[in-house]
Amino acid sequence: MKNEILIKNTTVWTGGEKGKLLKNHSVLISQGKIKKIAPYAKIKEKAAKTLDGKGKLLMPGFINAHMHFYSTLARGLNKIKPSKNFTEILENLWWKLDKKLTKDASYYSALIPLITAVRKGTTTLIDHHASPYHIKGSLFEIEKGVRETGLRSALCYEVSDRDGEEKTKEGIKENLSFIEHAAKINDNRIKALFGLHASFTLSDKTLEQAAAYERNFKCGFHVHCAEAQADQINSETLRNMRVVERFDKFGILGPKTILAHCVHINEREMDLISQSQSAVVHNPQSNANNSVGIADIIKMKEKGILFGLGTDAMTVNMTEELRCGLWLQHLKNDPSKGFAEICQALTVNNAKIANRYFEKIGEIKEGWEADLILIDYIPCTPFETDNFYGHLVFGISQSQVDTTISGGKILMENKKIKLNLDEEKINKKAAEIAKKIWSSF
Repeated sequence: MKNEILIKNTTVWTGGEKGKLLKNHSVLISQGKIKKIAPYAKIKEKAAKTLDGKGKLLMPGFINAHMHFYSTLARGLNKIKPSKNFTEILENLWWKLDKKLTKDASYYSALIPLITAVRKGTTTLIDHHASPYHIKGSLFEIEKGVRETGLRSALCYEVSDRDGEEKTKEGIKENLSFIEHAAKINDNRIKALFGLHASFTLSDKTLEQAAAYERNFKCGFHVHCAEAQADQINSETLRNMRVVERFDKFGILGPKTILAHCVHINEREMDLISQSQSAVVHNPQSNANNSVGIADIIKMKEKGILFGLGTDAMTVNMTEELRCGLWLQHLKNDPSKGFAEICQALTVNNAKIANRYFEKIGEIKEGWEADLILIDYIPCTPFETDNFYGHLVFGISQSQVDTTISGGKILMENKKIKLNLDEEKINKKAAEIAKKIWSSF
């Protein structure tokens, strides 16, 4: 009974490739894991804590497969030059911001979206960090925020040659230090990848070094790939090969590698990604905001590529990203295309990607981690397994998360955050840090 939670009398969406809708069911959580799933009348066990799921939907916590926590500090920043293309956006905003991030900035910029993620039912986030003038220990500051919020996160530092050789070396060292740290702890809460920025800011020497180091750990890479056409132009002009071909040449591709974006890849590159079993993460809102294009997830599916859904820091609300992604696929193709693909990216593929690093997350199955959310949802039309995605896009996405549970710990209940954190003080401190950073733009 101790450390047990019973969620009773609810509708359960199990998630996963063979997801089912189970009505009038209860779920028993014990020691952070899902112990039992059964019809309401058949679970007789008593628990230390009981949650009434009537009028709610129980489903796996959402997973965000590509995030930048540090982008939080750009919220409201209006002192940047107008940018007409992706390269200018990087130069006028992001590469100015990341240079000004301090130890405190890395911590607070992560803590705020993590708390928001609890509110939005996102329980796992795969992050990509950059702070070239505070590299050492930056991932450990972010880890502190993740642990304080009780969520899960896979972290990495963005190695790039854009700030000089010493910063490249520091970035590699921070990745290696954190990879060793995460492997030693091995607690299914924090994982590590080897972070790289993008082909156009990485020399052959750096790619070769990174690949050699990663082979010792087999942790996989997290890298931006062909986000804008400029990345491909750079690679073809200077290297006489396309971006994915270059990554393949240096051993960057592989089953544990995440290629973020892949907006401008051709069929040959898709074949290389598929053959290597690398994962692609689609970030539709960011791609639209930066005017770089819409990734062809329809073709990716035909090629057998595992593609997930990320937000690239535009939000931590995964159903918002889902809806935008669907509208953009309709715009790119026609209204008959993209519905199942984008829904599966969020509800099936993100869990497949995350389980390359974590263990048993993203589904409601006995023995799996109890990363669960209760959402207020009373359907006004027939609600069955075969039309779940329609309810997800047009109904559930518009409903409010009531309860968020991660590893069997209640992080939010009745829409009230249960963390031992002072949000008012956190936001005040973040505002002070942002003001100082903005003053130098």
